[in-house]
Amino acid sequence: MMSEYWTEDKLLDGRVTFLQPRHGYRVAIDPVLLAAAVPARPGDRILDLGSGTGAASLCLAARLQDVHVTGLELQRELVDLARKSADYSGLGGQVSFEPGDILTPPYSVTGAKFDHVMANPPYMAKGAGFPPSDPQKALAYVEGPAVLEDWLELAQRSIKTGGTVTFIHRSDRQEELMAGFSSDKWCVTLLPLWSKEQERAAKRVIIHAQHGAGMAAVIAPSLVLHDADGRYSEKANAVLKDCASINLQDLARGQGARLF
Repeated sequence: MMSEYWTEDKLLDGRVTFLQPRHGYRVAIDPVLLAAAVPARPGDRILDLGSGTGAASLCLAARLQDVHVTGLELQRELVDLARKSADYSGLGGQVSFEPGDILTPPYSVTGAKFDHVMANPPYMAKGAGFPPSDPQKALAYVEGPAVLEDWLELAQRSIKTGGTVTFIHRSDRQEELMAGFSSDKWCVTLLPLWSKEQERAAKRVIIHAQHGAGMAAVIAPSLVLHDADGRYSEKANAVLKDCASINLQDLARGQGARLF
């Protein structure tokens, strides 16, 4: 379906059809990786904070039947696109998208408890750097009134005992993420995301925390996204095209390095 305002695109090798603004924020692979790292099972309820055009919510629903994902998004125009995308993908019965703010979420969020919460929040700290001139991009890339601490706080109070919180973020904000799970209630796993194997440092990290599992922090073996020729690696392709999951708990039990 053509429009001068948005485009129709595919994820997971065509399993998900979604709409996104032609100009402004455009989806990359981060929401797909995020959704793959959520250890949901049939019957689970998942909250997607800052759901945008719905990419992560739709990918998770496409990977797992009989789950329900609630997306919370500040920008109403993106909520409308996400709802249309759910219908186009045949996932309208599994996902719902609500307009709302991290600081003052609606009752559909505050009045419920979820098995899992996931988020791909703005990467740039409030007041840091130069925000994009496009206002939609600026909201997606730069923290506004709600800072990272607020996102973590809402995620933690939205889950059931034993539930999980999964965020994808820039690796240079890893310490802030870890500080948000500093109590003895959290078992935390970090997964560095390397663009290529020879890079000096990962640019992205997935942080996964399980509530009520005892205090621990483990760095899982990194996921390399590209081969030397620039193509997606075999493991990345399995996630991005074949709906494979990223089992962080198994990775951590295998070759993970324990921090404490």
